[in-house]
Amino acid sequence: MARIEKRTRELASEPEMREAIELVLERAEDNEIQWIDVREELSSGQWGRLIERGLLEDGEAGFALADRDAIEAGLESPDDDAGGGSSVEIPDSEGASWSIYDKGAAVVTLLFFVGYSYGPVRSVVGEAMDVVLGPLQDLLPLYAVIMIIATLTGLYSTLLRANLMDMDRMAAYQQRMKDIQERRKEAKERGDDAAMDAIQEEQMEAMGDQLGMFKEQFRPMVWIMVLTIPAFLWMYWKIGFRGAEGQPGLDLQPIVLPIAGEVAWTDTLFIMPTWIIWYFLCSMAFTQIIQKGLNISMSPSTS
Repeated sequence: MARIEKRTRELASEPEMREAIELVLERAEDNEIQWIDVREELSSGQWGRLIERGLLEDGEAGFALADRDAIEAGLESPDDDAGGGSSVEIPDSEGASWSIYDKGAAVVTLLFFVGYSYGPVRSVVGEAMDVVLGPLQDLLPLYAVIMIIATLTGLYSTLLRANLMDMDRMAAYQQRMKDIQERRKEAKERGDDAAMDAIQEEQMEAMGDQLGMFKEQFRPMVWIMVLTIPAFLWMYWKIGFRGAEGQPGLDLQPIVLPIAGEVAWTDTLFIMPTWIIWYFLCSMAFTQIIQKGLNISMSPSTS
């Protein structure tokens, strides 16, 4: 267990805690030990820190060594991060750089955003998307068409995030910040001003990790928006929004929503039109179903 080894190394940087760890290893029988076995040599504070840091955990008759091999390795390995210096390795930052295609997608996304406020752009995109979505809308009621759009956007959003976001790098960023916070807390508790200063400098250097995390999170979002905004502009163009008239001849039958009851598609609910709220409800629901069905996690693991 690398975490136990690291914590042992951190505690062993203090001479009295190194002696405490060595004594516990010596007295433990079958990897089990009780307070009565060491209370003559250890203070209650030292014993408590061994439990708090996870080197000792609940056993059958007292406390058990979390991992003897890892604890012994932590005592033998050099103390290279006691004062300041995370043992967490961040993958090569070159892997997080955007390709020319990513940058091109970002430019296209910005152009699409113009369509929300500029009618001609909205009309061009809406008419182009109507070639695909128009026949579907002729066959199905509007609420079903929006459900299908929400399902498709949820599917490719999940797949794009799973394939374009480096979860290992994200987990490394988060683990490094967590590691720094833990060491800062420990240094503050023992009043180690030198370690506090070193950790503060490391924390300032790690601010670059925040930019790395932002780049990792925003890269798939660019591609998601490239595919989603045209569908949104089609709904905007077809139904109408912010005073813009929808397409003539469109049959906008009211929809019944929980709490709100029967409402028109262009009515405003919670500062947004009904059709946007319906899209978001469907999108959130189907995205969760897709993630569970495909067993895809969108949260990096730091374990």
